[in-house]
Amino acid sequence: MERGNRMTEEIVPNNKFQNQPSKKRIRIAVALVYFSMGLCFSSWASRIPDIKTSLNLSDALFGSILFALPVGQFLMMPFSGKLVTRFGSHRTLLVALPAYSILLCNLGLVRAGWQLAIALFVFGLAGNLSNISINTQGVAAERIYKRPIMSSFHGGWSLAGFTGALIGLVMINLKVPVFWHFVTIIGIVLILVWFNYPFLVRTKPSVNSDEPRRKFFNKPDSILFQLGVIGFCSMASEGAMFDWSGIYFKDVVKAPASLVVLGYTSFMIMMATGRFVADYMISKIGRKRLLQICGVMISTGLFTSVFFPYLIPCTFAFMLVGLGVSSIVPTVYSAAGRHTKIPAGIALATVSSVSFLGFLMGPPLIGYISEVAGLRYSFAVIGVFGMGITLMVSRVRALNQD
Repeated sequence: MERGNRMTEEIVPNNKFQNQPSKKRIRIAVALVYFSMGLCFSSWASRIPDIKTSLNLSDALFGSILFALPVGQFLMMPFSGKLVTRFGSHRTLLVALPAYSILLCNLGLVRAGWQLAIALFVFGLAGNLSNISINTQGVAAERIYKRPIMSSFHGGWSLAGFTGALIGLVMINLKVPVFWHFVTIIGIVLILVWFNYPFLVRTKPSVNSDEPRRKFFNKPDSILFQLGVIGFCSMASEGAMFDWSGIYFKDVVKAPASLVVLGYTSFMIMMATGRFVADYMISKIGRKRLLQICGVMISTGLFTSVFFPYLIPCTFAFMLVGLGVSSIVPTVYSAAGRHTKIPAGIALATVSSVSFLGFLMGPPLIGYISEVAGLRYSFAVIGVFGMGITLMVSRVRALNQD
């Protein structure tokens, strides 16, 4: 544990068991809570076209409603970091993740646009607390292993995205109502949390009484802000894929109804694959080089989908975008968690606050541009963010540590 005149999260023994869980079991438990959160989000994403159609929403109006989810996430961020630091990530996770799965059901009950906005806002509140809790667990597990493993945890999240997309595809073809689809997901998540919570990393705050009291809103640390900007560009691209890939395949590619989810599924497959190999690639070519390549892949994939809006080219293009975004968020989160001056929970919340502006702006931006110029050209605008990643990475010193 890093010492200093600050508040830290200290890893403490799990007193519930005489025999402490092995590092491998801890890693599995942390990976499965990442999986649980990813399953909730991907289940929502897989039914977006159905929900949008059932509510008869235009692209611009739907884009505005999508603001509610990242707004909820963003407004929760100042509280999430403090709650995780105050009570420990394992305790906040036990409340946040079950709540996140249960609130998913609200999205299957909406009958009007304003109801969807409220449901997404509340879903976002629980989602952010889950996100900070889970990523703080990832940082703690990485400290136990003393080598990069964060990308593999995010790979579990992405694997859940693939799994959720497949479950969504089955539910759609079986004509299962959205609500009952989401109830099934709740059952899966609660079971996973129940069996894996005892093996999570136990943390507690260590408070130095001489530390000056922090303001509720502080000017971001420059290193964390730079990491956040890189995350911003990545999350804008991810948001485009999560919220609009199904609609792109339906309205632009003109894919058959049974294949509308193919674009999202191909994106998630490659994002999961990239995250499982990212730690190995970091050891071979370094963090900076890897992230620069990822930025190029994001731009190339999005521009390809614009110039070749057909089923097979777009499927491969979305796969390239998935591979591109795969390593960026886990790498910047890992770098933030190693910050020597700020507790991991607060550092992660700071980076997330900047990064999630990408989620906040990306999907609605697509909706507005789509209303004026068409959905294809809105994807071209998002493609510029990949170039921004490649340019920004070279300026961040924290990414020199491999």
